[in-house]
Amino acid sequence: MVTRELPRPEDLRDCTNAVAGHAGTMCDADGEFFIKPCTQTEIDFYTSVSQLSAGKCSNKPKYHLEDIMPLFMGTLTLTDPLSSNLEDVLAGAIPEESSSQIVKEQIVASVREQIESCHAQPLPVEKETWIPSKGKKIKTDKAVVLENITYGFKCPNILDVKLGVRLWADDAPQQKKDRFTKISSETTHRTLGFRIAGMRVYRGSEDAADLDDDDYKVYDKDYGRLTVNEDNVVEEFERFIFNKAANISKDMGQKICEAFIKELEIVDEILSNNDTRMYSTSLLFVFEGDGVALQKAFDENEAFLQLAEKQGSCLQPPRRFDSGIAFDDEEELDESELENLVEGVPKICSVKLIDFAHASWAPGQGSDENILLGVRSLKKIFCTMAKD
Repeated sequence: MVTRELPRPEDLRDCTNAVAGHAGTMCDADGEFFIKPCTQTEIDFYTSVSQLSAGKCSNKPKYHLEDIMPLFMGTLTLTDPLSSNLEDVLAGAIPEESSSQIVKEQIVASVREQIESCHAQPLPVEKETWIPSKGKKIKTDKAVVLENITYGFKCPNILDVKLGVRLWADDAPQQKKDRFTKISSETTHRTLGFRIAGMRVYRGSEDAADLDDDDYKVYDKDYGRLTVNEDNVVEEFERFIFNKAANISKDMGQKICEAFIKELEIVDEILSNNDTRMYSTSLLFVFEGDGVALQKAFDENEAFLQLAEKQGSCLQPPRRFDSGIAFDDEEELDESELENLVEGVPKICSVKLIDFAHASWAPGQGSDENILLGVRSLKKIFCTMAKD
């Protein structure tokens, strides 16, 4: 992500692309930053992953856990920002060239105003009665600043898949354990290790009444709980991928499935090589939902690969393309110039692991087979769609 100045306070807005999880997430006007209110546990996990990845060692693995997570850019403190130091208020989120006191004060004031429930209300260590949040804003004075995974797409299709058979952490209240166990037993969590938590599909219906103001069909949490089951799960995933109304042909959809399969193989490899325990974490699938833009991206991907291969580069475009890129077969580009081409282009698809409120390291306990079941079930579904 290219470093740039933070937006003006009035440019901060509610994030409309979130398809699941708690309310209260925000982004800037361009949609590059994603600000998520969260607990200290989630901040600690992001920080530990980032620090581990930054460490250099001779037996460094090909992939890190950080590679399948959104880019962690820092944290925001949402309580009493004017009395805090700049580093404490916007730790790691403001580029050095824009680190003025005025910008800091304005940006945090705007964040506080937009997250009304995020005042200084420490969470009780214990509760006699657990009350489901039902997607409402969590009570916290903290937030993580992440890359917005949907940034760079023209019309992103978004699918949030909650992983695991067991959804509750060891320290969860008994009422929460009981409720989540019931949800798991009544949904695809029980047999497949995942559930569709939410979905947005560009022009996902021929009936205009089914679409929102941005021409999206939105599937809420009840869709994955009440409609999707083991018998129709492939058909329901096809609603996400294949869409004639948006000019996405079967061939284009199958290419997306193949790309997601490769991403899931990387997710499987990374999770299999890390001793972690994650409960109620999700995989977020995003791809370009406008068929015309998607085809153009496919074409430019091929052009970039041919150029890189011709020049003996090992660079791979991270599914990013730009209509303004022009390739000259006669022009020799050095590695840095090729890297600039990669950085400057929009995305085709992305798969990221998200939501770490109940994530921790588990040294010596082996990989998290609870969520790996869901990852492998998803791979089978995309394999089926890629071949049909």
